Amino acid sequence: MYKLITTDGSAKRGEFHTPHGVIQTPVFMNVGTVAAIKGAVSTEDLEGIGTLVELSNTYHLHVRPGDKLIKQMGGLHKFMSWDKPILTDSGGFQVFSLAGLRKIKEEGVYFNSHIDGRKIFMGPEESMQIQSNLASTIAMAFDECPPATADRNYIQPSVDRTTRWLQRCKDEMARLNSLEDTINKQQMLFGINQGGIFEDIRIEHAKVISEMDLDGYAIGGLAVGESHEDMYRIIEATVPYLPQNKPTYLMGVGTPANILEAVERGVDFFDCVYPSRNGRHGHVYTNQGKLNLFNQKYETDDRPIEEGCGCPACKRYSRAYIRHLLKAKEMLGMRFCVLHNLYFYNNMMKEIREAIEEHRFLEYKRKKLEGFKG
Repeated sequence: MYKLITTDGSAKRGEFHTPHGVIQTPVFMNVGTVAAIKGAVSTEDLEGIGTLVELSNTYHLHVRPGDKLIKQMGGLHKFMSWDKPILTDSGGFQVFSLAGLRKIKEEGVYFNSHIDGRKIFMGPEESMQIQSNLASTIAMAFDECPPATADRNYIQPSVDRTTRWLQRCKDEMARLNSLEDTINKQQMLFGINQGGIFEDIRIEHAKVISEMDLDGYAIGGLAVGESHEDMYRIIEATVPYLPQNKPTYLMGVGTPANILEAVERGVDFFDCVYPSRNGRHGHVYTNQGKLNLFNQKYETDDRPIEEGCGCPACKRYSRAYIRHLLKAKEMLGMRFCVLHNLYFYNNMMKEIREAIEEHRFLEYKRKKLEGFKG
């Protein structure tokens, strides 16, 4: 259940009540693709840096170690020892981005595993079954994520099929939640809005899926190659046609600036691999912009990554030391950078929530964006 606490313009401050606890929104979900954040970050670390939701990937966990094994181990929460909410994405995006050879049919998608090449079939029912085995808090509907450059003649039939798939997901989830051996019988379902960069298709699709009374709604198929201007235009056009009394999730986005722009347009949930991926390459976020710790100017810099930051790296270690670890290819360097970046994102969301509550979000956003240009 979603409770809207207050708004500031179109920005929403809410609480989403789930079987695994309350999610304060807007929220950034920390991406742990294979039930772990890349960069040697433990569940204990996630708790320490203020993570509210962890996101894992249906396709990757289905391929390895296998969703049936995870069910046997008591579900994903037990398997990774995490008791807060988990969202699993449907595998749809990976099917379309990782699988070079694939056939999309009405029943689903036939493709080859990126690990061993074995043939896999995934459709709406299979995606729901895998996510039910994982027993995540929130399951995502199986959809097609068309390329940003796809034309109207491709997008419209694709969106129509995604709508039919969504109904099948909803029916299958209701069936799975009623079974005796299902671990999480209160698993929630989010539908996904598609439509490329065509406002009319997006709006019509938003209206259709809103009628299906799901637990939440995502905007998919953005941050896949379109311009930032197009992304913001589509968010602004689409969000008003999604239910205000349900969470809105912008999938796979993005930079701190992207998040601020999307919050202003009414988005509640975010996820992105940037903080962990950039951290593994020595790129760290600060309120004065992004730093590359491989740069020689940090060789003897005894300051923390960011003064006043409460992350485990900044509390104790210098830029010089972390740079040395990175240069020496010591895993600890990567770990510190990932921890810092995730803390930065989680803390920024906390600041955003406070700013909306105090009706000063636009001022907060302006100052934050000005700082990033530093």
